[in-house]
Amino acid sequence: MRVAAIDQGTTSTRCLLVEDGGEARTVAAIRHTQFHPAPAWVEHDPEELLGNIRTVLKRASPVDAIAIANQGESCLAWDGVTGEALSRVIVWQDARTADVLAELDAGAQRRSRAVSGLPLDPYFSASKLAWLVRNLPAVRSALAAGRLRLGTTDAFFLDRLCGTFSTDVATASRTGLLDLDRQIWSAEMCALHGVPIECLPPIAPVDAGSGTIDGIPVKVSIVDQQAALYGHGCRRPGDCKITFGTGAFLLAVAGNERPLAGGGLLPTVAWQRREERTVFAIEGGVYDAGAAVEWARTIGLFSSVEELDSFDGCSALSRGLAFVPALSGLAAPHWDRLAAPVFIGMDHATNSRDMVRTVLEGIAMLTVGLIEAAADVIEAASGISIDGGLSQSAYFVQFLASASERPIVVPAMHELTALGLAELCGADTTSARAAITTYLPDGSVTSEDRERFARAVDLARNWRGDRRKPFLQGVVAH
Repeated sequence: MRVAAIDQGTTSTRCLLVEDGGEARTVAAIRHTQFHPAPAWVEHDPEELLGNIRTVLKRASPVDAIAIANQGESCLAWDGVTGEALSRVIVWQDARTADVLAELDAGAQRRSRAVSGLPLDPYFSASKLAWLVRNLPAVRSALAAGRLRLGTTDAFFLDRLCGTFSTDVATASRTGLLDLDRQIWSAEMCALHGVPIECLPPIAPVDAGSGTIDGIPVKVSIVDQQAALYGHGCRRPGDCKITFGTGAFLLAVAGNERPLAGGGLLPTVAWQRREERTVFAIEGGVYDAGAAVEWARTIGLFSSVEELDSFDGCSALSRGLAFVPALSGLAAPHWDRLAAPVFIGMDHATNSRDMVRTVLEGIAMLTVGLIEAAADVIEAASGISIDGGLSQSAYFVQFLASASERPIVVPAMHELTALGLAELCGADTTSARAAITTYLPDGSVTSEDRERFARAVDLARNWRGDRRKPFLQGVVAH
């Protein structure tokens, strides 16, 4: 079987050709424009994304099946008759709805947690979709005419490419509008946010099939992080992976029952295949991982990725230098959109190498917070499998192993989202994960280092204002 595995991500659209046996090669990758029309706003052009999918798919031909991974929480509005996009894509990083969510009371927060499993955070799709309905005349006109469609990017892609208006359960679980227990759209959550439930797509299993593109069946559509979880070979409760892309995302398999929320991590759907029970997971993220590294490159702290692989001497953190990578705020387990980045501990001898090293260490330390929070909820496997750009930095991975006090496993084949998509289509790619490198804790990160970083996080918290502090604290408390 030859599968065109399309990863439509935050910064680019990639297509890998995956064959039985696990052989995978990138056939195309196209970056797309990031729009920042206002502070905290992040948008994409849906037509550009759609065109890029078509382009990369042509370069993979011939194939037997197509699978598409989506960005998760990114969403938009379009005309159900013409297919015309009525808005840009509001990206998962976008925080424009923070003020609106801050006006909701603690009771709404509790109900959101109870029904959808998710906090009232602008990260998720619900408030973004409601913003489109409230603020865009074209969206309101389409709603009045009975032509409006709302959804995450997968539903738009499938509608335009295949004529199938649908989403899968895992993607729906990222919206804040899903009844997580019943796995149907929640009328209560739609009413809370102001999202017309009749405009949302039908929900289907991940491998339900979504029609064809030029005669080739689209067999699978799912969130990129859930595809990566499957691609890591995580099947048993406690199996855990972390993907280091634009953000860092931890998912751990929880089994066939909805997991209890705890430690600031969230219950979510991992996948649901036809005629099989739903598999749940717990998840948490760091908003800025690769994004923080790219920021450091942009401001001149380094120029090539090779510079991230090794550093001389002891860690920057052990020398009192810390960085909290909260450019977009702090995600799990803090859930603080008012947090801001903090560099602290510099002196006259501090140079750019020290600072870029501190960026890597800060990403690792926030990730350790996710690992520790996950361990409070489920009994995690001893080793944690990672992928993504930062998994290629030996220094970063060794520091993460030492800071987390856990073995960190790096598969030689690091395109795990593509492997997961292909496996969900039915391809056999297990041999691709056979070659791994394991990094073991070496005791180089001390309790004093952890305490020093915790103090830095405290300084970053709520830096952008006190007005919403009680609300955001309530997110964690409930």
